[in-house]
Amino acid sequence: MMFDTRKIKCGVAGVGYLGRHHARIYDSLGSSELVGIFEPNDDAAHLVCSSHKCLRFSSLEELGAACDAVSVVSPTDRHAEVAIPLIHAGCHLLVEKPLCVSSEEAELILNEAQSSGTIVQVGHIEHYNPVMKFLEKAVNKPKYLTGERLAPFQPRGTEVGVVLDLMIHDIGIAMALVDSPIKQVDAIGVRVLSSAEDIANARLVFENQCVANLSASRVSEKKAREIRVFQDAGYLSLDFMNQKGHLIEKNGISLEKKEVPVEKGEPLALELDYFLRCVSEVSTPKTDGNFGKSALEVALSITRQIEEAW
Repeated sequence: MMFDTRKIKCGVAGVGYLGRHHARIYDSLGSSELVGIFEPNDDAAHLVCSSHKCLRFSSLEELGAACDAVSVVSPTDRHAEVAIPLIHAGCHLLVEKPLCVSSEEAELILNEAQSSGTIVQVGHIEHYNPVMKFLEKAVNKPKYLTGERLAPFQPRGTEVGVVLDLMIHDIGIAMALVDSPIKQVDAIGVRVLSSAEDIANARLVFENQCVANLSASRVSEKKAREIRVFQDAGYLSLDFMNQKGHLIEKNGISLEKKEVPVEKGEPLALELDYFLRCVSEVSTPKTDGNFGKSALEVALSITRQIEEAW
């Protein structure tokens, strides 16, 4: 379906902490019209509807019938049950990461989307962060990379462990930058405040011999989203949260430090704008359902290894 120059009718399924930002951005973008939301919680629904003068639909089927594109921002363990009715209604979907909680559910979503001819973009937001745009140009045959993602504890998101909650961002980044199959995974994790792992470390060995060492914690006193990439030409140190960093390059027998020219922007707004362009152009997102499923399967293998050691 082509949408020409008319605004794309958008909705949000789930307007908790993150979902209300999806609603805010759809309401502000010139290419979209925020039609409405589906949200079981009365207070959350009232806040968004009163702020953005949009409708509250009583079912996913009604939301899907009114919209061209919908963001699925429900708890991860409900992504599949929310996404399928919207796909059946013909909606293109932005499903927050992780795509879902199992390979079986991921396969179901992908099969339904393919049968319906609908676009599924998975919300691996860092791929739309201006830092990633720089990395995609600057990284060439990396040999080793490290990723650190830290956050204070919050009850939301604890329906899954920290690997599916936070580390999956860096799994996706590593997979995109290294561009080689993973041949070995070694992982460890610790429960602190929830029933799943709250701290985790994973070592991914790729077939091209590159190694990625990823650490994640959701019980940290500070916030951090940083990556370091080492390659023959030197190394890069980037901060996804503050959108800055530096590049260390070889200059003869010495090293030269250069600040990275990152053009700052709100990653979620950039992500949703990209999604709407894919809908308008009927093009495949760079973090499509297949990418989301691949990142999920790596995350699930890390989680299984952690749980087997308990």
